This record gives sequence, structure tokens and C-alpha cells, in this order.
Amino acid sequence: MSTLFLVATPIGNLEDISARAVRLLGEVRLIAAEDTRHTARLLQHYLITTPCLSYHEHNKLVRVERVLAALDEGDVALVSDAGTPALNDPGFELVRAALKAGHLVSPVPGACAPVAALVASGLPTDTFLYQGYLPRRQAERQRMLQGVAEQPYTLIFLETPHRLLESLADIAALLGDRQIAVARELTKLHEEIFRGSLAQALAHFSTQAPRGEFTLVIAGCPAEAPRWDVDRLQAALQDAASGPEKAAQLARRLAAESGWSKGEVYQLLTRLRDVGEQGLPS
Repeated sequence: MSTLFLVATPIGNLEDISARAVRLLGEVRLIAAEDTRHTARLLQHYLITTPCLSYHEHNKLVRVERVLAALDEGDVALVSDAGTPALNDPGFELVRAALKAGHLVSPVPGACAPVAALVASGLPTDTFLYQGYLPRRQAERQRMLQGVAEQPYTLIFLETPHRLLESLADIAALLGDRQIAVARELTKLHEEIFRGSLAQALAHFSTQAPRGEFTLVIAGCPAEAPRWDVDRLQAALQDAASGPEKAAQLARRLAAESGWSKGEVYQLLTRLRDVGEQGLPS
């Protein structure tokens, strides 16, 4: 029984590959590579001479049988151009087919751009939602963003340089001015991780032309503040007695702060005034 190894390769720095990955790439019968020319540079660097077969998005269905035939003769490695194969890259169908044919499937962990950006973002890492590339079309992109707008998890997306500003604008419009980390060229010479608000990110990349592949890490939807109890709200109304706010202004402000509706705050203010509370705004 042969094994299909899912081998993570560097996302930039060629040193970011494990000793096990280098050994296995030299031992397997065949390497199924997203771009054989790209993978050839990695193999040449480590003096690996294993034959390669192209396996990418446009030929993955017709190449499955050839990879399975190679697995019948020995182990095979699957690699993407960068990072962990089958994660936002071709591989899912091959994994399913290999398992169905009775072969083993084994991951060889290593570089992964979404996880690298997440752990360096400064945003919560305990729960996160990875969505891959944002859709090219604005309507589809906005639908995706609307679907996750109320999720409390840290959000992770991939984006290309020529769509970055449009996507940041859509994210700000639909998710609000949240905190974001924008990572580009991770592990490479010109690595940059911008951390700040979405408004600040838009301003930054509007003055510096986006270059390289981007990973966006965005804060989840903030939890709603607990609703004030009536005693706290009454105390706030009393505290406002000496201030300049009119009743309507006060009701609007306290509604935003307390979790009560503007109408509920105004009704409570009216009742307090009716029972003789002194100094309440009118």
C-alpha cells in the first residue's frame, strides 16, 4: 500500500522546509506539482532529481488517474507552488481518489501563509474563520462579507494586489472600521505586516502601491455590551441632570450606551419626571 504525501513547501524563504520534507521529496516515485517550473527551482536548490508531473487547477481531473497509477507503483508527493497543498490549492479531489483507491494519505507539515499571518497579526488566534480568496466580482465579494459580518471569529482572506483597495473598501463598508493586519511577502526580503484599523489600512495602501500576494486578518464582530439594568440607567439619567443635553439628545446617547432602545429610555425619563424627579432634562 503506497502513500500520498502532502508536502508543505516554502512560501518565500527556501529555508522554511523541513528536513523530513526534503528527504521524502527525494525518495518518492513521483512529485505532482502545481507548476513544475516553479517546483524545479526548489528541487534544484536541494539537489533533488525526482520526476515531476504537473497537477493544477485546469488539469487536476484528467491527471488523477496518472497519479493513482504512480501510487500503484510507489509513494507520491503532492506540492503546491507555495505553502500547504490542498489548502486553497488543487488537491482535494486527489486526496479523495487516493483514499478511495485504498492508499494512505499523510501530511508533511510546514509553511502556511494564512496561519503565519494569523499568529503575527496581534488579533485573537483561539478561533478563526479562513475563507480563501475574496471573490473577484464586487457583488459576490459583498455577499461573502455580509455572510460573515456577524461572526465573532477572527477572519482570514487572501487577496491580490490589484484588487486590494477595492476589497478593503468593501470590508470597511460592510464590517465597520475593525482592526486588521495586512500581511504581504511573508518570509521574503520585503515582508510587511500592516496593523491598524481598516481606515488606516486604506489610507496606507492608497499612498503605497500594493505589491505581492496579501493575507488579510480581520477582527471578528465585537460582542454586544451587556444591557444595563434599570437602576444603572436611572442613575445615568440623574447624572445628566446638570448637563446641557435636551431629553431627545440624552435618550439617543444613553440608548447607544445602555443597550436600551431610544423609546424605552425616553419613556423612563418621562416616568421619572412625572413622579417628581427634580432637575431631569425636558
